[in-house]
Amino acid sequence: MLKKFIKPVYAHCDVPCGIYETDTMTHAAATVKRMVEKYNEIGEVDDEDPESMNTAIRCVMTKEEHAQKCKDQLYLLWSDYFKPEHLEKFPDLHEKFWMATKQCGKVKQTMSAEEADRLIEMVHEISHMFADSKK
Repeated sequence: MLKKFIKPVYAHCDVPCGIYETDTMTHAAATVKRMVEKYNEIGEVDDEDPESMNTAIRCVMTKEEHAQKCKDQLYLLWSDYFKPEHLEKFPDLHEKFWMATKQCGKVKQTMSAEEADRLIEMVHEISHMFADSKK
């Protein structure tokens, strides 16, 4: 009876395993930027040219996927790694994470290199916070 109500749950690790990193979010943010660049290199997408249309669609889809991956990794680090005691060392921790996750949404809404660069900067700042938290 209960089996029909049980659904799989996916998470990094709630053991907790203690394995956290920022490489995945950094790579995802860089991929967002590169997809925006590639899309802009195409120029005007011609719906009569299936190759340019295909490339444009793939760039947008990949950008979306990696913006979401970056957001997921930010949430995981924010909620699972950082603890209340980290707020003493990083009083702006919540603001930085909140704004970075919002920026992931912003890069989904645009094809702006400037917005992608801003995401990279935010992820870079958070990566430094993470590294500093281990000292």
